[in-house]
Amino acid sequence: MLADSPQANAEGSTHGDEEATTAAGLSDEWRRALSWIERELGGKAVRFERQMRWRPAAFLDLERDGQSIPLYFRGDRGSSDHGVYPLEHEMHVLQVLEAHGIPVPHIYGFCPDPRGIVMQRAPGRPVAQLASEAAATRQAVFDDYIDILARMHRIDPAAFEAVGLVRPRRAEELALVDFDAWERVYRSKKRRPEPLIEFVIRWVRGNIPQGRQRVGLLTGDCGQFLYENNRVTVFHDLELACLGDPAADLAGLRCRDTSEPLGNLARAIRRYGEIVGDEVDLAAVDFHTVRLGICTPMSVEAVVADPPPGTNLVQYLGWYLVYARLPLEVLAWRLGVELVPIDVPEERQTRHSPGYRALVSLLEDDPRSTDPDRYRIDAAGRIAEYVRRADLLGPAFEEQDLEEMAAILGRRPANWLEGDAALEALVLAAGPERNAELVRYFHRRMLRQEAILKPVMRELEHANFQRIS
Repeated sequence: MLADSPQANAEGSTHGDEEATTAAGLSDEWRRALSWIERELGGKAVRFERQMRWRPAAFLDLERDGQSIPLYFRGDRGSSDHGVYPLEHEMHVLQVLEAHGIPVPHIYGFCPDPRGIVMQRAPGRPVAQLASEAAATRQAVFDDYIDILARMHRIDPAAFEAVGLVRPRRAEELALVDFDAWERVYRSKKRRPEPLIEFVIRWVRGNIPQGRQRVGLLTGDCGQFLYENNRVTVFHDLELACLGDPAADLAGLRCRDTSEPLGNLARAIRRYGEIVGDEVDLAAVDFHTVRLGICTPMSVEAVVADPPPGTNLVQYLGWYLVYARLPLEVLAWRLGVELVPIDVPEERQTRHSPGYRALVSLLEDDPRSTDPDRYRIDAAGRIAEYVRRADLLGPAFEEQDLEEMAAILGRRPANWLEGDAALEALVLAAGPERNAELVRYFHRRMLRQEAILKPVMRELEHANFQRIS
């Protein structure tokens, strides 16, 4: 699913690259937010730090009755809204979880203008830092997370139905969870032919696991937590939480692990099975890995195809490519398809290459900078490096792609857009006998695009999925 960047750190107290802001430097929007917090919670905001990310977010301290209350403001997604759940949905889920003893940030209220959840800023380090810890710490923290996850899955679903969540009743509903909503939003915003996405959607709908009955609350984007002293301090970022098959959250761990390594997933899944008293169905985990993986490209397709002003395109494109590749690798594993690596061609200078180099140089980040627009400058620098490499490698990769399209279609398309339209038509008409051929092709296609983006992919640069057997 659609993941937060490691810098996001959600409700955590380890801030990272935030922007310290004085009251005089606040926008009208943030002034309204602070006024609402001070009025509704009582007290005075004595510190404010805007979090540098793609959605409105900020850390602040509220002084009240001689005490300092650490807060976090989590705003609406704005133009990047996935359109599946409103922000209030996450707030209600967090409140139910807190009432059932699951460690989540306490909710102080909901600001109507600008829209945002005002919640506890909990202590702890973000999961992105777990990979750098000693092995014993990594294992202890991950074990604790699995224990809490299993406990969360045992909460009576009726508690969540009471705040508006829908309980699946049939095998198809249990398997697809909220897939219909993601597909509906994808189709309403779709900007171009998407043969890979259509291929995976068809596979998901044609391979519904049978005999599954357990229903529990799913995080929707598993593996997001803070930790300290070898323990999980809070679960966070539950904006996609829903009721469904708990195997989906185990698949979500595999998705999270691609960018933020968690540890030995096979061991974690065995531990989970021992806690709940039932061996985990790995085929169901694989199914949900495919389903969850493709939801991210579905949700960002319109942003990637037609970026709104100010979009951090490279971040979205990285999510699109990696989480489109993940389902293909799982399918290849299940189908016994051998995946062949690509050959990266030699870079070829064009008459435009000096201009791209100059642009990259101009936008290089200065770590000493205190520019309030540093996040936007960083995003622009990443885009500049991407287009510089697209200039050098893109034409050769495009030739390779058209040649492979020709082998599948029986004719060579005139360009990529014509080819994608023809491939999408083929995917919608083809039977499972062509699955292996299409998995191989689409996988190589994603690898080519990732090779262009590689230097600016950051946490996604080495994204690979763990095979679990």
